[in-house]
Amino acid sequence: MNNSNQFMAIIEREGDGYVSLCPELDIASQGDSIEEAKANLAEAIELFLEVADSSEVQRRLRSEVFVTRVEVAFG
Repeated sequence: MNNSNQFMAIIEREGDGYVSLCPELDIASQGDSIEEAKANLAEAIELFLEVADSSEVQRRLRSEVFVTRVEVAFG
């Protein structure tokens, strides 16, 4: 039986491509498009979960990750 879980993906443009990050597991990947970066990140997460010891998964897993915006005065 396969388990399924959702993880956060933060994707940003970098040069001619895109970098994707899963902050809950501190795993990153990249791709030429947003869709490719997202798919490559999903594959990297799947591979990590397949091969990592459960203690390694628990050590890296951050259960509370918040994405927000902050206002900063400058200039």
